[in-house]
Amino acid sequence: MPPPKHIFDPPFNIVRASHVVLGVRDLGRSRAFYADTLGLHVEDATAETLYLRGVEERQHHSLVLQKTLQPLAKAIGFKVASEEDLDKAEHHFKAQSCAAAFVERAFQGRTLRVVDHFGLPLEFYFKMESRERLLQQYQYYRGVQPQRLDHFNVFAPDVQGQIDFYAALGFRLTEYAEEDGPDGRIAAAWMHRKGNVHDLAFTNGDGPRLHHLAYWAPTALNIIHLCDVMASTGYLANMERGPGRHGISNAFFLYVRCPDGHRTEIYTSDYQTMDPDHEPLRWSLRDPRRQTLWGQPAPTSWFEEGSLFDGTQVREALFKAKVVVAS
Repeated sequence: MPPPKHIFDPPFNIVRASHVVLGVRDLGRSRAFYADTLGLHVEDATAETLYLRGVEERQHHSLVLQKTLQPLAKAIGFKVASEEDLDKAEHHFKAQSCAAAFVERAFQGRTLRVVDHFGLPLEFYFKMESRERLLQQYQYYRGVQPQRLDHFNVFAPDVQGQIDFYAALGFRLTEYAEEDGPDGRIAAAWMHRKGNVHDLAFTNGDGPRLHHLAYWAPTALNIIHLCDVMASTGYLANMERGPGRHGISNAFFLYVRCPDGHRTEIYTSDYQTMDPDHEPLRWSLRDPRRQTLWGQPAPTSWFEEGSLFDGTQVREALFKAKVVVAS
């Protein structure tokens, strides 16, 4: 199937991936993992909710943890460029017959909640309370020293449908993995708004389910240091994959699972994509380097397990991709 064409005048202006809301069973246990081990900064905390951010971020939060009976993902969030863009977004999604309504969210201004055609819950906002940047306050640097939220990856039952939908919103395709042959289907795609490899990626699979959220780390050495920290503080089994390097995005990576099973990628070393004549890079599903340029092969859990979205019905993938895995 053909990759979508870039659209430079979308119906409203999405700036970047902003935040994610996850349900966890034990906030104390989650705080020990995300703050004390990974190194995210706790900006606010109540008996039911934790708000966390990276040291570079000037927004109030990029990760919201809410106490729930079972682990789940509640929404992925994006920042838009203006209040007017929120109104344009509401009009656009309602014209597309997508559920869209303004909701109240703590520390955020007007927030539009949307469920796309595939069941993926989204939040859009322009204003969020600002906080002092911690980038040069090195006393707050812990764990992997996470700088900022980078992207989301979602299991999608209809990858082609999702990338066409988001291309119409101005997301630009940077790289994709496709079956060989004249009728080859796209099995995974990486799409951006902010000028790096991706804000949002789709992976063929039953869904929608959240495959992972990702935080940017300063260097590969920070990621290696986190491996030492996790191995020596009781979290060795939570290291699911890596460290290693992807062919796609050139990312140096580590995937970890929190006590509730939500997957976080720690990520660095990708590249700029803002030039308007940038053409997406195609990878054959027969090329194992796309997933693992070097490093140990991904375990079965990495291909099959993801976080359920609250209230979203999971659908079977339209096809099962036949991929070659590095060995």
